[in-house]
Amino acid sequence: MTAAESSNTVEVTVTGMTCEHCVASVREEIGEIPGVEAVDVDLTSGRVTIGASAPIEHSAIATAVDEAGYALAE
Repeated sequence: MTAAESSNTVEVTVTGMTCEHCVASVREEIGEIPGVEAVDVDLTSGRVTIGASAPIEHSAIATAVDEAGYALAE
């Protein structure tokens, strides 16, 4: 798992994004996870920083990224 967790902030890397539409799709899907308050996506690095009001399950993030059409880096 490539997630660094401190308090309720999680960082993951998403692969396959190539444009701002990709960024918007990932941001929207992750933003629908209950408790997520902020999603920052960096297109160049694929780094996604998620701020939440409570801990977020890694599987929920993986599912949201998959629904957006992308994958988490291993």
